[in-house]
Amino acid sequence: MVGNKQEVFDKDKLDFAIFCIENVAKKLNQNPRDTYDALTKKSNILMSYIIPSYDVLHTQGKEYITNDIISFMREKGVKV
Repeated sequence: MVGNKQEVFDKDKLDFAIFCIENVAKKLNQNPRDTYDALTKKSNILMSYIIPSYDVLHTQGKEYITNDIISFMREKGVKV
């Protein structure tokens, strides 16, 4: 939405964001809502890293993507 903090992105990026949140949550044995909060409210990793890196990340395997995001979270000091 224009003038709002929310960004509009296509279905592929939305699906990818959901995929990432669900798989990181599963790997960390967390509720997906807690993972979403860690990637948005606590760090902005979703909008500053995952979505901008979509073109590269979505070509990788699930394990690589999940581990990459978790490593990035740790690097940024997000509790995992």
